[in-house]
Amino acid sequence: MKSFRRELYFEIPTRRAFVNITGQVAECVRESGVEEGLVLVNAMHITASVFINDDEPGLHADYEKWLEKLAPHEPVSQYRHNVGEDNADAHMKRQIMGREVVVAITEGQLDLGTWEQIFYGEFDGRRKKRALVKIIGE
Repeated sequence: MKSFRRELYFEIPTRRAFVNITGQVAECVRESGVEEGLVLVNAMHITASVFINDDEPGLHADYEKWLEKLAPHEPVSQYRHNVGEDNADAHMKRQIMGREVVVAITEGQLDLGTWEQIFYGEFDGRRKKRALVKIIGE
């Protein structure tokens, strides 16, 4: 069995953003040489997420609005975690959107459904962060 590991780095200039990383993950699959297997992609920070959905700007705007209703950033005083920080909402947004995805690799390609794309979700940006890509298979 083959194993491949790569870290993807992000430095998002805004507090929140959704970045389509499907191409970067597909490139890792090509480099791995795995034809049949699995790829795990997970955010390595507790205020970021990796998820699968449609790459449609309206959906992303809806996510922003929905997440802000569920875990509003302000007032920061509403959170007990915000002692010297202002990112408690980012932890909660990450919990909602998820830590990782696992995608099948079939015939050397990501085996995604129609419209499915892999995203890195940032909820407390403006500093360097990373996501892990781990591939196993034959």
